Amino acid sequence: MIVISTNIAQPTTVIKNNKTVKTGIYKTHVENGISLGLTDVVGDAVMDRKHHGGIDKACYLYSADHYPFWQKKFPDLHWTHGMFGENLTVKGLDESKINIGDTFKVGTAIIQVSEPRRPCSILGIRFGTQAMVKEFYHQPYPGIYVRVLKEGKIKKNDTLKLIDKEKNSISIAAVYSLFAMDDKNHSLAKKAIDINSLAQVCKNSITERFKL
Repeated sequence: MIVISTNIAQPTTVIKNNKTVKTGIYKTHVENGISLGLTDVVGDAVMDRKHHGGIDKACYLYSADHYPFWQKKFPDLHWTHGMFGENLTVKGLDESKINIGDTFKVGTAIIQVSEPRRPCSILGIRFGTQAMVKEFYHQPYPGIYVRVLKEGKIKKNDTLKLIDKEKNSISIAAVYSLFAMDDKNHSLAKKAIDINSLAQVCKNSITERFKL
């Protein structure tokens, strides 16, 4: 896997539920790379701290390989890297092959996969239709949130090198399926919440959803 774009945002004002709110989803490429802190990307706008940023969502990665799929669905949008609000656009990222707890060295940073991204209405605003939120839930392309085990700098063309894996883990895609396509799979849900490195918020959501 290789980083093809590093992205951050300035606050942007949008209309949500007839109210003005600020969001950091409108990310654009920065030439000099990004620096990862323990709870967010340095200089990136994180406006909704309840749902974004923090230890388990310090940085968001999305696959460049998924862009063509979405471009066909939304051909009239102006497409740039960072379109999904990701800090790192990564070629070769496959959620079905990346497990919770996988740990990578990238640039001078070390990151650990913590949970899949679950979309909210802000993604719908970014794409011009709230139908995008449902569509996003029903495709196996959530992208990945990571926690930062070692702060560092990441730039374009840096590679992600796997350095550790958690035993008895499951893929990002499998965890994500519990929120849409596989929402009756109690055995998978139980396996997911037993993974040590799965973000606690995600565990809580699965526990509540499946009444475990």
